[in-house]
Formats: sequence, C-alpha cells, structure tokens
Amino acid sequence: MPVPLFKYFPENHAGRDFIIGDLHGMFETLEQLMDQVGFNTEQDRLFSVGDLVDRGPQSERVLEFLGQPWFHALQGNHEKLLLQSQDSEAVFKAWTERAGGAWWLMVEDDKRAAIISALSELPMAFEITTATGQIGIVHADIPIGLDWKAFVKGLQDDEELQQHAQWSRLRHHYISAKETVPKVPGIDLLVVGHSIVDKPLLAANLYYIDTGAAYIAHGIDSRLTMLQIHPKREIHDIKTGSE
Repeated sequence: MPVPLFKYFPENHAGRDFIIGDLHGMFETLEQLMDQVGFNTEQDRLFSVGDLVDRGPQSERVLEFLGQPWFHALQGNHEKLLLQSQDSEAVFKAWTERAGGAWWLMVEDDKRAAIISALSELPMAFEITTATGQIGIVHADIPIGLDWKAFVKGLQDDEELQQHAQWSRLRHHYISAKETVPKVPGIDLLVVGHSIVDKPLLAANLYYIDTGAAYIAHGIDSRLTMLQIHPKREIHDIKTGSE
C-alpha cells in the first residue's frame, strides 16, 4: 500500500503550533530555538517543511526527532535525494559529493536502514486547522493556477505534482524579478521552505521560511526560522552563523 502523501491535522486545543524552516542537520540549533519559545512537548506541535538532513553537522540525529510524537515532518528534496541515491550510483555520487550528503558515508548500516525506512514514510503536504486559518505546508511550491484542493487530490498519483512540491522555485522567481507573486487559491496560508530568503518573507499567501540555517560559510546571515501559526502568528528565529 502506498504511503499517504497528504496529512490533515485538526486544531490544537491544548497548545501552540509551529513550523520550522529547512533544518539541514541543525538539530542543536533547533533545540535552542525550542527553548527560546518555551516549547512544551506535552501540548505544542512542531511541523517541518522538510530538508531535515544534509549540509549541517547533525544529520544523523534525524531519527531522534522523527520518533517524537510532537514532531511532524514533510519529505523535502534532500530526503528524496537520499532515497533515490540508494538505487542510482550517479545520484549517490552527486548527493554525497556536491549536495551535502557526505555525512551518510559515516553512518552505520543498521542506522542507514532505519533512516531510509523513516524518510520513505514521510508525506509531501500538510494541512492544519488553526485559529489563524487553514494552513498548508509543502516543501517547495505548488503549480501556479492550481488550487489547494486540486493539488491535494492529485498529489498521491501525479509524479509531476510530487516533483513540483519538492523542487519548484517558480513563485520564488517572481520574487527575484520583483514581480507580483501568484496566490495559491483555496488555502489561507501556504508555508514553504526550499528557496532561501534573507529573512522570513510573506508574498501573496505564501510564507517563505528557509533562511539558510546551514549555510554558515556562504556569506549570508544564516538563521533558523520558526513560524508560530497557532493560536497566533509570530516569527521566531536564531542566528546560526558567527557573530
């Protein structure tokens, strides 16, 4: 039976909901940010836009977080690369040499198997009912002109939609060109990662929250960003580069 690629979450009546940007192995920084907001693991929920692994120093901790009942993650393009690399020497070489996957070479076989199993079960889209509206999450983007319900309906069986959800930067190109970003119909807010922004960016009804947490040596203001979506909307972040 195929893994369900969409998951719906009802409103959290006990605590708060947060969405974390691309982690890329920065799990210690995530813990610091959770402390900063007073995250309560008994009541609060944390959703991830994906790209849990690669580039950063603690990618092997991914299982530790995926095993927590309060942590809910999507499969980003870097999780997809890891999975695809198991069946393709070319992908494996490109991923481990140029896409941040070198950490995998140091992981023991039994842990590799557990990571592969866990990542292969991750969905590609979430919808959450909150006090601030209906919130959708995908890693990258959804096609322009397609409404949220049609996207969710087609995601399971449409490989083009799946690839778009994990890889596309089409709407971000509008931002780069200083043009109006097309809205996603049928959802109050769509939160995405994948495309690095200087600071959290709200464009139309999309919120970009990948602020390059693991790109410390790339000359940018590297930060890990967390967006609170329930019961109010608020941005929290923490610097990951040197002062």
